[in-house]
Amino acid sequence: MAKKADLLEQATTLGLKLTEKNTIAEIEAAIKNAATAPVIVAAEEITETPEAEVKLAKAGKRSAKVLAEVEEKVEKEARKEAGDTSAQSEEAENRAKGPKPVTRPLIERRGKAYRKAAELIEKETAYSLADALVLATKTSPSKFDASVEVHVKLGVDPRQADQNVRATVSLPNGTGKTIRVAVFAPEADHASAKKAGADIIGDETFLAQLDKQEINFDILIATPQYMPRLGKYARLLGPRGLMPNPKSGSVATDVAKATTEAKAGKVEYRVDKQAIVHLSIGKVSFGSVKLAENAKAFFDSLQSQKPSSLKSAYVKSTSISTTQGPGIKVENVIS
Repeated sequence: MAKKADLLEQATTLGLKLTEKNTIAEIEAAIKNAATAPVIVAAEEITETPEAEVKLAKAGKRSAKVLAEVEEKVEKEARKEAGDTSAQSEEAENRAKGPKPVTRPLIERRGKAYRKAAELIEKETAYSLADALVLATKTSPSKFDASVEVHVKLGVDPRQADQNVRATVSLPNGTGKTIRVAVFAPEADHASAKKAGADIIGDETFLAQLDKQEINFDILIATPQYMPRLGKYARLLGPRGLMPNPKSGSVATDVAKATTEAKAGKVEYRVDKQAIVHLSIGKVSFGSVKLAENAKAFFDSLQSQKPSSLKSAYVKSTSISTTQGPGIKVENVIS
């Protein structure tokens, strides 16, 4: 019993609440746990206790670094309670990510020539086709002879095969670009193709150039019997839009006629994934009259391609712009 009394006295010294009801083994275990438990020293105790009496650990809760952080936190809380706003402002600065960048309107980020041209156009006004073409020739900010482009938003679903609009049109005044035409046909057609203005003509020699990935043409015309031989070059020609296609008129038995049409300004157009048709109808130097003739030919062709299964409006919106120039809304020419 004397041993139990001594253990209880020791436990009381350590601040443990044990009684006679506890066994000697329980008391010994409690004393052992109390002796090995980490000691947490408050910041107030650190300031009042001499450094010689404070035992600092290399790491953990009793390390010098942790004790310094606790002391700093206590001091900051004390300043807050006293109404010191410096601590609050310091925290606000730490949380802030910096001022948000001021985004200027898109028109202010354009060049001076573009902004000057845009002032001539009323954004909310839908111009007639004739007026829009006259305005397009006046609002080109480019120093070079810019192209005039037509952009038509259609009400079709390009994912549907019967609504995937694709066709060709011969522009009366051409596109203003020099078209390089290559003809891949039997030797019997070479003379007529050359007379029609073909730039590159050949069969085996032409295939040798494709093997070296030499592409020096804008349009490739081939005869039906020669099309299978171009199959191995589909990955080379396809992504560039150069693979001959019957719908575009580049697969033809009469290569001379196809070459003449290509040189005269026969162009292909097709709806993209956003259901928009883009086509260049000439250059600014053409003037509004020639541009109007080309535009009429295009719209007539587009009208003829209206899908019979379409229930909604065929054309949703139309606009005209020049290379690097502002867009001009146009009244719908076709319905």
